[in-house]
Amino acid sequence: MSLHQQKQQFEATKTIYDSATLVFKNVDGFDVYNISIPFERDGKRYLFGRVERREEWARSWVRLFEETGQDEWTLVENSMIYTLEDPYISEIGDELVLGGTHVQYERGKYSTYFGYFYRGTDLHDLYYFTTGPNKMKDIRLVALADGRIGVFSRPRGHEVKGQYGSESMIGFTVIDKLEDLTADVIENAPYIHGIFGAGEWGGVNQAYLLSSGKIGIIGHICYSHQEQSGQEIKVYMNMAFIFDPVTRESHDLHIIGSRSCYPPGPAKAPYLTDCVFSAGIVMREDGKADLYSGVGDCQAGRITVDYPFASYGSIV
Repeated sequence: MSLHQQKQQFEATKTIYDSATLVFKNVDGFDVYNISIPFERDGKRYLFGRVERREEWARSWVRLFEETGQDEWTLVENSMIYTLEDPYISEIGDELVLGGTHVQYERGKYSTYFGYFYRGTDLHDLYYFTTGPNKMKDIRLVALADGRIGVFSRPRGHEVKGQYGSESMIGFTVIDKLEDLTADVIENAPYIHGIFGAGEWGGVNQAYLLSSGKIGIIGHICYSHQEQSGQEIKVYMNMAFIFDPVTRESHDLHIIGSRSCYPPGPAKAPYLTDCVFSAGIVMREDGKADLYSGVGDCQAGRITVDYPFASYGSIV
């Protein structure tokens, strides 16, 4: 079954318990999208968001927002400004690690991008400490049960497509400590095979250590599609799968959200009308999960779904 057919089947049978578009305050004139998952520090809930004008591209900042109401987030005044796109966080020991994509320009024109990483115990004073490989997004970290750190990579390009058929792969390796996170280590992470089919791409957005010792993955899976109007669009969906860090096997990949699950809204460009970019899940008291996502590259949303790792243990 093609990924397009899987999407149609999912949308015909999906169960979404709640949905909302997030409201961001004190950023008038700017969109906030492709957020990190919400997290707690000092008794408050925060998230990082990509802040950008609707009519601009690759000219964004990452800012810190504090929860100030139901699905309402307010800019933390005087907080650090990161010249990044698409932020994500990992909690490694007592440290918070913030990652994001740093776009570089040369002579006023876009040239390349890198993953930048910041760390620290003080949310308001994180330090830049390392850089990922050239032109690699979606690098994610997860604290493992033995104290080490799992690292997911996401190589993409003509070389990958020529060798594997899919437009991207996902790699995984393990490091002992954050000081070992280098571009070479990420670049050489062995691939996890069998995730994406021909013409598909995607990556890990948030990884969760489960009580079974396996890792629950929230990610995005994508393909290109030509609509009846002739418009070619990029279809991005929320997906989940299980990864065993010992056997390196992955299984139970399934779609958990698509654009139709979120409230109607605009898109930054016509080819992004069917696009949701996963942030991750946050567990609720009722056992369900709130799934956060960027929507149409101009908004952020939340949907409530069944816990996607129910057969594989709880989140540690």
